[in-house]
Amino acid sequence: MRQEIALDKVTASLKGDSSIRCIFIKGSMGRKEYDEHSDIDLYCLVDESDEEAFLKRRLDHLRAYKEMIFHDDIFIIAPQIIAIYEDWLHIDLFTVTEKTIQHKDFFAVLYDPENLMEKYKNDQHLTITSEAFRDSVLDAAWFLFQHKKAANRGNHTWAPEMLRHTMRNVATILLARYASERALLGLKTIHRDLPMDIQHKIENIYELMTPSHHSESAVCIASLLKEQLEWIKGEMGEEDQQTYSFLVLMVETVLNGV
Repeated sequence: MRQEIALDKVTASLKGDSSIRCIFIKGSMGRKEYDEHSDIDLYCLVDESDEEAFLKRRLDHLRAYKEMIFHDDIFIIAPQIIAIYEDWLHIDLFTVTEKTIQHKDFFAVLYDPENLMEKYKNDQHLTITSEAFRDSVLDAAWFLFQHKKAANRGNHTWAPEMLRHTMRNVATILLARYASERALLGLKTIHRDLPMDIQHKIENIYELMTPSHHSESAVCIASLLKEQLEWIKGEMGEEDQQTYSFLVLMVETVLNGV
């Protein structure tokens, strides 16, 4: 597969860089779930004192596979090069230090002569915190509320967009119940980890998420959430009752057409 060829070539180049202490991958390749369409999330761990110099050499290493048709230098969780090649392969090259490395998702080590990644093995996870779960419940209700406002205003392009925001959070809620160990992956993994009947309901919701049918989509979302309300209530703490009550109110409002 081209991903494996690219990874071999870029990794070989990186291993020859004196700043590199460790090389590892995350994402679908790190979890060994990749296919011919997958991106490569490649991480280089360097010392803080070497970081600035290494950043200037990243493009040279990425060219070890092929010449790029596009690249960009951004910063989200760490300095990152987005590289796209002529065969449409996409590599994200992250540069991290021991202070900035993120302790989530699973990784696969490609080069680690000092065994630096051993201490992070027990930190690998895709679960969400109780705070993140509460935030997803709140945001699901909030964007149903925003959809109601947009629909009442007659803004039939913005209204379905609010439902898309709702569904990002509904997906997290559902994964927290049915596949809690993978909840951080969100929408991208519902085809793999949710029960088939729920998958079909979600597909139907998205089929209806259009300027003409978004109100029907909202009803389907509310119906799906209603089936989960008792379970959601059990997951919420005493301090979260206002959030839960808001969700119940929005579900009832949508279902009753108020």
